[in-house]
Amino acid sequence: MKGSDSEFEASGSELFKRLDESPDEKFYSTPRLVHHIDDEARLALSEFYKSLLITDSIVLDLMSSWTSHLPVTPKPAKVVGHGMNKEELAANPILDNYFIQNLNKTAKLPLKSNTYDVCLLSVSVQYLTDPLSVFSEVSRILKPEGSIVISFSNRMFPTKAVAIWRALNSAGHGKLLVKYLENTTTFRAVTFTDISPNKYHTDPLFVVTGKAI
Repeated sequence: MKGSDSEFEASGSELFKRLDESPDEKFYSTPRLVHHIDDEARLALSEFYKSLLITDSIVLDLMSSWTSHLPVTPKPAKVVGHGMNKEELAANPILDNYFIQNLNKTAKLPLKSNTYDVCLLSVSVQYLTDPLSVFSEVSRILKPEGSIVISFSNRMFPTKAVAIWRALNSAGHGKLLVKYLENTTTFRAVTFTDISPNKYHTDPLFVVTGKAI
C-alpha cells in the first residue's frame, strides 16, 4: 500500500474519494432485502462468529441490514444494530434495538463507553470515508479485551466504495484493515484470516479481528 500515514489518515484525501459523492441517505433510502454474500460464505461467517462469541455477549452490529449472520448459539444477551435504512433494520429478527446514523457524517456513536463485548462489521467497511474515527469510537464502546470482527468479500457497490478499496485486491484489503486498526492505537492482537469456504466455487470471505485495549 502506497502513501504516507498522514495521507492515509486524511479523511478528505484522494484515498477516500468515491465515484458517487451524492448523499448516502439518498443511496440507502431504498431497502435492499437481499444477501450480499452467498449461502456458503454466510455459513462460514456464522461459524466464525460462533467460535468467537460467548454466552450472554452484548453485541453491536455496525453497518447492519436485515440479517446479522449470527449463529443460533451461543445466544447474545443483547444485539444492537446500526444502519442507514429503517426498513432493513426493522426486518432483522436478531436485533433488540437499532439506530440509524450516517457514519460518514458523524462517527461519534450514541452508545455508552466500555459496554459491548463484540462489534461486528459485515461486508460494509469499504464504504467508510473516515475509518479511523469510526474504529476509535468502536474501541471506546467496547469493554477492555472486547473484540471487533470486520468481514469482507469481493463484492461491493463500486460507486460508493472508497478509492483505496477499489484499487486493492483481497490481500491488500486485509493489510489495509490491519493498518486501520493499528493506526487507532487502541486495538491489539490484530489478525487477518481467510475463512473462504471454497476458494473456487463460492464467494471468498476474509476477517480482520482485534482486541480493544
